[in-house]
Parts: sequence; structure tokens; C-alpha cells
Amino acid sequence: MTEPTYPRFHLAFPVTDLEAARTFYAGILGCPTGRESDCWIDFDFFGHQLVAHLVAPEDHPSSATNRVDGHAVPASHFGVIMEWNQYQRAVEMMKANDIEFAIEPHVRFAGRKGEQVTLFVKDPSNNYLEFKAFRNMEMLFARDLESD
Repeated sequence: MTEPTYPRFHLAFPVTDLEAARTFYAGILGCPTGRESDCWIDFDFFGHQLVAHLVAPEDHPSSATNRVDGHAVPASHFGVIMEWNQYQRAVEMMKANDIEFAIEPHVRFAGRKGEQVTLFVKDPSNNYLEFKAFRNMEMLFARDLESD
């Protein structure tokens, strides 16, 4: 893997079952594991460091939502922005592994500068993950999303 020329992010997040997290992140999503203990596991999440920390189920936070394009988008979520074809392969992998979509794959801003595809899934601890891709990655931070 080529080293990125930008800083990588680190995110620690709660899980209620470490082995279920390992199965989901490493086994299904293909994220290699790094260091670990009996209460946390490091994952290489597309070049970024995720650390799953074991918490009691009653200590896992609930997730509020916001309405976005008619969907109840979890206010607390993390994810990855992929290349368009990589996203399509990820969708097929999720379907093949019977991963339930919290928000089905769909297109936002169709035919406009910021056209993107997105989906949401939950991990075994009910943490929400978003996977998305932009038709044109240069539009990642664009403010004007009107068509040309």
C-alpha cells in the first residue's frame, strides 16, 4: 500500500462484543487488525486507525438522527469515501454477506457537480458506518452543487 501524503485519522469507538467486531471489520470488511488487548482491537480501516473499545451494552450510546434527503441519517456515524468502482464492489460484497442496509445504496445530487452514492450499515454493536463515493472526487468539499 502506498503511504498517503495526508494525515490519517484515528477513531476510538465503543463495541459490545470484540469478537463480533473482529468478524465484521476484519472478516467481512477486510480491515486488517493491529495491536489488541482483551478490551480493544486496532483495525486498519482503509488506511486509517479505528480502535474498537469494549463497553457494557448499557454503556453503548444511542444514536439520534437527522433528516437528509428523506432518510433518517444517524447523527453519530463514521465511514469512508471510496473510488466509484470500489464503492460498487463494496455494495456487492455487503449484499453477498447479507449485511442489512440501514439506508439502502442510493444516488444523491444526480447529474449535478456533487453527484455521489451513499449507503449506511450498522456493525454488530449498532455503530453506524457510511460508505460513499463521488462521481468526481474534486467535488468532495464543493459548496455549489448545481449542474454545469
